[in-house]
Amino acid sequence: MSINKILNSLEKSWERDVILLNIKKGFGTNEIVNEFLVKNERQIKELNSLLKPEDIDVLNQVEQLSTCESKLINEIKNLNFLENNEKDKIINNEKIFRSNRVSINMIRSFMINWSNRVVVIALITISAIALSKQAWA
Repeated sequence: MSINKILNSLEKSWERDVILLNIKKGFGTNEIVNEFLVKNERQIKELNSLLKPEDIDVLNQVEQLSTCESKLINEIKNLNFLENNEKDKIINNEKIFRSNRVSINMIRSFMINWSNRVVVIALITISAIALSKQAWA
C-alpha cells in the first residue's frame, strides 16, 4: 500500500467532529490518541516502515506547526480572559466611583440641608454655655 493511501485512510479515521464529541464527553487526549493507535495499529506500522528520513523531517515540521497553533490558541484564550478581567475591573472601578459619588452626594446634601441648622444649634449651644458661665460668675 502506498503512503498516500495509508495517510488518506488514517485521515478518515481521525474525524475531527468525532474527536470533539469525545472531548465534550470527557475523554482525555491520551485516551483518544491511544484508542486511535489501537484501532489503526496495522496501518501505522506499515506507514512507519515506508517513511524515509525526509518524511520524518516533514512530520517534525508538522508537529512544530501544531505546537505553534496550540500556543496561538492558548494565547488568544488568555488574551480573551485578560480582556474580560480588564472589563470586569473597569466595571468594578465604575461601581466604586459611583458609590463614592453617591456618598459625596449624600455628604453634600447633608451639608446643604443640615449645615445651617447645625451652625445655628452650635451657636445657640455656645451662647447658652457663655451665658451660664456669666450667670455663675
